[in-house]
Amino acid sequence: MTEIYVHELTVTEADIDRVGHVNNRAYLRWMEEAALAHSSANEWPPQRYDEVGFGWVAKSHFIEYLKPAFLDEDILVRTWVSGFKRASSVRRYRIERPQDDVVLAIAETNWAFVNLKTLAPARIPAEVADCFTPVDLEAKTKP
Repeated sequence: MTEIYVHELTVTEADIDRVGHVNNRAYLRWMEEAALAHSSANEWPPQRYDEVGFGWVAKSHFIEYLKPAFLDEDILVRTWVSGFKRASSVRRYRIERPQDDVVLAIAETNWAFVNLKTLAPARIPAEVADCFTPVDLEAKTKP
């Protein structure tokens, strides 16, 4: 089981906005990609959620942009689950540029666990929660 997942990517032309740095929407996409990759690495790929008829939808996002990123830069998106409630989970992110060890953004998403047909909230089953070890944000923002 991977507690903190590291998602690697390189900034592309499609990520750049009209002022020459990475667009805010790209950060949100990277967060979602990292969350899906972490879930898949912990034995819950999208297909498995589809098979059981339950999955995650975003309730809210918070992103604090600290420094800009630019074309062709390598980026690391570190992500981890910080905790579970009955039918939701908070996932945190630390987006970094490893070339100079700069933190570009810190973020979190509050995910709701739902029935995929009705979108009604559903209790997170143990078989899902047991695949993720919650990580204390203050204690472990970087492995």
